[in-house]
This record gives sequence, structure tokens and C-alpha cells, in this order.
Amino acid sequence: MKEIIRGSLLIFIVSIGLLLFNMKLNAGTSSASKDTITVYNWGEYIDPQLLKKFEQDTGIKVVYETFDSNEGMMSKIEQGGTAYDISMPSEYMIEMMVEKDLLLPIDYEKIPNAKNIDPYFLNLSFDPMNTYSLPYFWGTLGIAYNASLLDGQTFESWDDLWNPTLAQQIVLVDSARESIGMSLNSLGYSLNSTKLEELEEATEKLKMLIPNVKAIIGDEVTQLMINEEAAVSLTWSGQAADMMSENENIDYIVPEEGSNLWFDNMVIPRTAKNIEGAHAFINFMLAADVAAANADYVGYATPNAAALSLMDKEVVGDERFYPDEASRDHLEVYRNLGLDMLGHYNELFLTFKMNLN
Repeated sequence: MKEIIRGSLLIFIVSIGLLLFNMKLNAGTSSASKDTITVYNWGEYIDPQLLKKFEQDTGIKVVYETFDSNEGMMSKIEQGGTAYDISMPSEYMIEMMVEKDLLLPIDYEKIPNAKNIDPYFLNLSFDPMNTYSLPYFWGTLGIAYNASLLDGQTFESWDDLWNPTLAQQIVLVDSARESIGMSLNSLGYSLNSTKLEELEEATEKLKMLIPNVKAIIGDEVTQLMINEEAAVSLTWSGQAADMMSENENIDYIVPEEGSNLWFDNMVIPRTAKNIEGAHAFINFMLAADVAAANADYVGYATPNAAALSLMDKEVVGDERFYPDEASRDHLEVYRNLGLDMLGHYNELFLTFKMNLN
């Protein structure tokens, strides 16, 4: 009987110990979540000094992780393994994340710096009323080229990429929407086309570009162009700005047929553990001086009207990177085409890539 009592007492003591340990652990986790935010962003897409400044100003530590595709980002947030407090998806992905109930609405009482945003970049189709997102950067997709490697050749049209003199000279970004979209635009079609015959035609035309394609890669394109290991690239405006800052022979254009006008935006995933901290981070990034410093560092166009007056007038006056409203009229924003159609784009792009080998 005594052995039973001793055993029961031991079990009781161990149970109480485990309970107290778990309470302490949970308390520590709760405290940590209030003192930390986890930010999930594109690679090389923020000034690291601003993260330090945010930590100093607020006392909130920033855990910073990066992704290289919208689809990969959404998949990881959907899985819920990491409690991200902030992320920066593109416009069509915000539509998809809202459909999947992956985002929390923004409390504008906690974002007074939202007043700094140019109204042109608000209330857009992918998030009417900006219920779930606020703009971070914007830009275009176009052609970066080094005329000194091309006997002075310049570009005005997407069709210029098919010039046979460009054999093994072009680098494409590893993205179905961009590469197939470029081919769609070259044919006069919408880069949001869901017509199967148009997509097949665009893919067949893309295959005709294969002799000119040197590689299909990601962020490495910037250094390849700077080092003059490639002469032409399909690239985003901010990447082109980085190239041009390091190599004066490089120029950037948006072809006359039109192209993509894109927006990356700050959102609060439903997985967020520090919602107060997330709002504090968004408000911090929208301060005029912070937005100006971030744009100077990253090279992409800021939607923050208050920041423009603090920036180099030559930079914000360069219509290659800050096109006026009239120029934007012939550009298209990516729309959410649905998972099935997005899968079809990816299959077509994979078929194209397999033909490179």
C-alpha cells in the first residue's frame, strides 16, 4: 500500500513539475512574441540598417527570412510552420491569399504614416480599399541591355529579342508569368490571357527564342550583367537600376507593346503572433525618411509620395524607373488567374525550359 502511495505521490510531483515547466515555457514564448517580429521578404529587398533602426526605436527584435517566389512564400505561410508577422507578396498573390483566408485586416488607427502613400497606388483591383495590404515598392518589367557588347544595338520592342545576332546573349528570369507574359505581349495579347490558343502560340514563339538564351536564372542576373557575362536580360526595373549603378554601359527600357506594372505590398499573415509589432513595422517603413532610405538602397520605385522630396531629383525624375501616369496606361497588373491556370502557365514554361537542354 505504501508503495502505491509513494508511486502515486511521485506521479503527482512529476505532473506538477511538468505543468509548471510548460507554464514557464509558454510564458516565455508569449513574452518573446511581444518582443520579436518575424519578417518574410524577397531577397535583397530592404536596407539592413533600417532593421537595426526599427529595433533601436521600438525595442522589438526582427527575425528576417527571405523567399524567391510568390508561390513558395504562400505555400510556407499556408503550412503554418513559422509564425510570420509580416510578408511582402505581389498583387496577384494577395488576391489568392485573401481567397484562402491567409491574411489579417490592417488596423489603420495604428498606421498613421499611411497618409504618405500616393493615392495612385491605393484602392487597386487586387485589394480594394487596401483592407489587407499597403504598398511597399512598385516597378516594371523590361529589357536591360549593354549596347557596348552589341555593336550599339538598342531595343524598342519585345520582338528585338528574337534578333538572330543575339545568339547566346540573353538571360531570362526563372518565372512563368514573366517569360510567357513577355511572349504574350510581343504577340499583342494580354499578359493575363487565359485563352489556351494564345498561350500555346506564345509558348511556341518563346521556343523560337531558345538559340538566343544563355541562361534562365534568378537574382544572379544582376552580377552577370554587371560583369558583362551577358549582354541582355529580361529583368525588373530595380534590378536594372542596380546593374546601371555598377556598369555605365547598361540601359533599361520598357518595350512599346506594353509590359507588367507590378506592386509588392506589406501584409500581416494570419499566422502572426505579434500583431501590434507588425503594425509598428508597417508604420515605420512608411515614414518618409525610412521609405526614402529604403528606396535609395534597394533601387526600386517607392509609392511613398512624402519620401520623393527627400530623394535625388535625378532618380525620381528618371522615367525609366518612375514612369508617369500616361506611360503606365499601357502596362498591365498581374491578375490572379486561379491555381489551375497558374499551373498551366508553369507547365508551359517547364516545357520551354526542357527544350533548352
